[in-house]
Amino acid sequence: MSTTSTAPAAANHALRRSISNTLKGSAGNLVEWYDVYVYSVFAVYFESQFFSAEDKNSTIYVWAIFAATFLMRPIGAWYFGRFADRYGRRLALTVSVSVMAACSFLIAITPTASQIGGAAALILLFARLAQGFATGGEYGTSATYMSEAALPGRRGFLSSFHYVTLVGGHVLAQLTLFTMLSFWDKPEISAWGWRVAFAIGGVAAIVVFWLRRSMDESLTADSIEAAKEGRAKASGSMYELFVHQWRPLLLCFLITAGGTVAFYTYSVNGPKMIQSAFAGDDVMTGTLINLGVLIFLMVLQPIGGWISDIIGRKSLLVFFGIGGVLYSWYMITALPQQHDAFKAFLVLAIGFVILTGYTSINAVVKAELFPTHVRALGVGFGYAMANSLFGGTAPLLYQAALKTDHVDTFAIYVTAVIAVSLVVYIFFLKNKGPNWLDDTRS
Repeated sequence: MSTTSTAPAAANHALRRSISNTLKGSAGNLVEWYDVYVYSVFAVYFESQFFSAEDKNSTIYVWAIFAATFLMRPIGAWYFGRFADRYGRRLALTVSVSVMAACSFLIAITPTASQIGGAAALILLFARLAQGFATGGEYGTSATYMSEAALPGRRGFLSSFHYVTLVGGHVLAQLTLFTMLSFWDKPEISAWGWRVAFAIGGVAAIVVFWLRRSMDESLTADSIEAAKEGRAKASGSMYELFVHQWRPLLLCFLITAGGTVAFYTYSVNGPKMIQSAFAGDDVMTGTLINLGVLIFLMVLQPIGGWISDIIGRKSLLVFFGIGGVLYSWYMITALPQQHDAFKAFLVLAIGFVILTGYTSINAVVKAELFPTHVRALGVGFGYAMANSLFGGTAPLLYQAALKTDHVDTFAIYVTAVIAVSLVVYIFFLKNKGPNWLDDTRS
């Protein structure tokens, strides 16, 4: 058979392998982020199980635990990033999903505050901190893996499934709540239904454990062997990252800052605003709006990734930055006042169109910044630091602003952080050109 006739067959095989690995990597990402978001979706239901109903600050405590988990993300990013850059992406991802599964089961079986007092909240905090550690490793390693597994020319589209499944985890959590509300009343969900939601995440993670074991490894066998033999001193090295790769690390942090504060403000605070606006007899309506608008966000991701393959990554990031600066104030102040289902959906949907300019391509944009030997560490650590400072704190800051009647101040804060990132997008990024993912020597 001629070389000419075998070339298309080889290209098709490579595309099929790329899609297969993307789907397997996405499945794990989906489950891990379900485990992250099931907490925020069911927080209002299990709050009374971990804190006294008479405690007026119980809501703040619940969201403080949510924020505290982000403190563990830089540690998880360091540990799993170093591990992935030395011993392979696949093994690191398999270990991280195992930690998530164990913690979901632990939360599901934790006794209530009425049974063991303050120890219930401490167990919840411990489990969420461990999940934050695992999530810190999941993001950087999965973003790196999916970007490396994607074919040149289709990287934006294929790597966008990183956020398809990240948002999909939130969709599944909302769908779980919707299903429960269809059969049970709120008191039943508060009593034990939330435990089922956490247990589902644990079971699903076990399934993903087996899926991930069959993924192709994107790190070369030579690199892994060199690390095992102690010859790859720079692989996964914090010294290498901070001394020789500090510029892309800083860029990764600044690219993420505006994107992550927008993501958690729009996709976590936004649905909570709708949930509160329809909290009376319209709880099902609020849940349906959130489910629908999150599915809309999920569908937008591959569209954004596909567009970026055509017009470049920078153009989408600038679109997000300008849109976020102009729209965040309106969304934050207007969405809680919407009691019409269509208007509430529309206000948040417009925010999600803007947000897609960041979410659909952020994985590949960051992966392109770093050489292979520190890519998982650089992507994970840069993201985790920005995520801990600006993303994970957004729900807590919003709740505090709501409680003290300073929502306008919170809106200014979100707008300002996005504006800083916009400056970076405009002046420090190139739309197209050579990058580390295309450098076979990296």
